[in-house]
Amino acid sequence: MKFFAFPSIRIQIMTAVTLLSVTLVGSIVLVWAKTESKVYRQQKLNEAKLFSRVLSTTLFANHLAEQNWSQIRLNLDLLLRENEEFVYILVSDARMNNQIVAASPGEFQGQYIPDVVPVTVTNTALNLSKQSSSVETFVLRDIQFSGNLRAKRGERIMEVASDIQLIQGEKIGTLRFGISLKQVENAVANAVNQALAVGSVGLVFGLLLAYVLAKRLSKPIRRLQVSAAKIAAGDLQHRAEITNSDEIGALATSFNEMSVALQASFSKLQKTLESFERFVPNKFILAIAPQGIENIQVGVAVTRTMTILFCDIRGYTSMSEVMTPLEIFTFLNDYLACMGQAISKTGGFIDKYIGDAIMALFDDQATDGALKAAILMRQSLEQFNHERVKNNLPQIAVGIGIHRGEVVMGTVGFTCRIDSTVVGDAVNIASRIEGMTKHYGCGTLVTESVILSLFAPELFSLRLVDSSVKLKGKDEAIAIYELKDKVI
Repeated sequence: MKFFAFPSIRIQIMTAVTLLSVTLVGSIVLVWAKTESKVYRQQKLNEAKLFSRVLSTTLFANHLAEQNWSQIRLNLDLLLRENEEFVYILVSDARMNNQIVAASPGEFQGQYIPDVVPVTVTNTALNLSKQSSSVETFVLRDIQFSGNLRAKRGERIMEVASDIQLIQGEKIGTLRFGISLKQVENAVANAVNQALAVGSVGLVFGLLLAYVLAKRLSKPIRRLQVSAAKIAAGDLQHRAEITNSDEIGALATSFNEMSVALQASFSKLQKTLESFERFVPNKFILAIAPQGIENIQVGVAVTRTMTILFCDIRGYTSMSEVMTPLEIFTFLNDYLACMGQAISKTGGFIDKYIGDAIMALFDDQATDGALKAAILMRQSLEQFNHERVKNNLPQIAVGIGIHRGEVVMGTVGFTCRIDSTVVGDAVNIASRIEGMTKHYGCGTLVTESVILSLFAPELFSLRLVDSSVKLKGKDEAIAIYELKDKVI
C-alpha cells in the first residue's frame, strides 16, 4: 500500500478531490438522464397537442356543426381501439351548455361534468383561453373499453383539450382525451436505470477509494478528537499521541503545546476564582451573575428574601484604644476566623465585615441555620475566650441580632471599581436588633419573622422578651425573642 503513503496531507486532499470528481461525473450522468426524461415527456405532450388540434379542426368540426353525433361517436370508438395509450375521448357541445354529445367509452355521453377526472380539470378544459391545453392528473374511477381495462382508479394520465371551431373562428365545442402515462413512465424509468447503471460503476469505485483514504486520514484525527474530549472532561494532563510526520503530526504537536498552556492557564484561573470567592461569596455571585463572573456589571440587582445576622463585639472601642494597630489586626483576624467558620458550617455566608461587626446572610433553605450559627458562634467564642484567658488577655462578649425580610443584592460603583452590597430595610432592622441586646441584657435576639420561617422551631429554646418593640423610624411594633445558647 505504498501508493497511499503520501508525505503531505495536501497530496491526500488532492487525491480526495479527484475521487470527488469521479463521483461528480456520476451525478452529472444522473442529471442528464433526468433531463432526457423531461425532454421525452415534453415531446409526448407536443405530439398530443398537435393530434388534438388536427382532430378538432378537421375531423370533428363539420360533424359537430351539423350535429352529426353518430358519426363522431364511430370515429371516437375507432380512435380508442387503434390507440392503446388513449384512456377516454370526450366531445362536448358549447351550444348545449357543454353537454358531452359523443364519448368513448360511451358511458360518459349526456353528462356535463364527467366523473372521470377532478372537476377543476374539467373546468379548465371547458374554459380555455387558448386553442389547446394539457395537464397531468389522475382518473377517479376504473375505465374499461370493449371489456378491457384502460386505466385503474388513481392512475396518472395526461389530459389534452382543444377548442372545436368553425372556419370563422367561432367555438362550438371542446375535444378532450386522456392519455395514459404508463409508456412514458416506463421509458423514463429505463433511461434513468441505464444512467444509474453507468454511474453506479464509477460511484462504487470512487466510494471504495474514498473509504480507504478517509480511513487513513480520519484515524489520527479521531485520536485528536478523543484527546480533546478527555481534556474537555477535565483531564488537563492528557497528551495526544503523535504517530504522523505530516501536517496532522504537526497539529498533534501544537495540540499538546496548547494542552500545556491550557493547564497552566486553568490552574492560574482556578486559583484566581478561589481567591475571588474569598472576597465575594459564591452564593452572592450566583445571584448577581448567574452567567458567570466574567459577565458581571455595575448596577445588576436582584431581590431576595433572606435571613440577616449581625454580630458585634461589646466594648470594642475601649478595647482597641489600649492595643497597637498590629495587635488589633491580629486580634480581628483570629476573632473573625472563629466566627466565620460557625457561619459557613450552618449554610450562611458573610456579606461584609464592618470593623469588628459581621453581617451574614442565610437563604430560605438555611433559615434554621441562622439560629444554629448563632449558637455555634457562642460556643466558638467560649473556646476563643478560653485561649485568651490562658494568655492573660481579657475575655470578650458579643451581641447577635437576627431578622428576616426582603433585601436587594447587587453591585455598586463604576467601571473601574465594583463592589457587592446588600441593602434594604431588613438589613437596618437586623442591625438595630443586635444593638438592643445591650438594652435587654441578652446574648442573641431574634425577630418574630425569623421564628415564623423556621422549619423545625421545636429544636430551639426561645423566650419572648418583648411582644411590642417599636424601632426608631418604624411605625409598626415587632416582637423579639431571646435565643438560648443550645439546640434542644
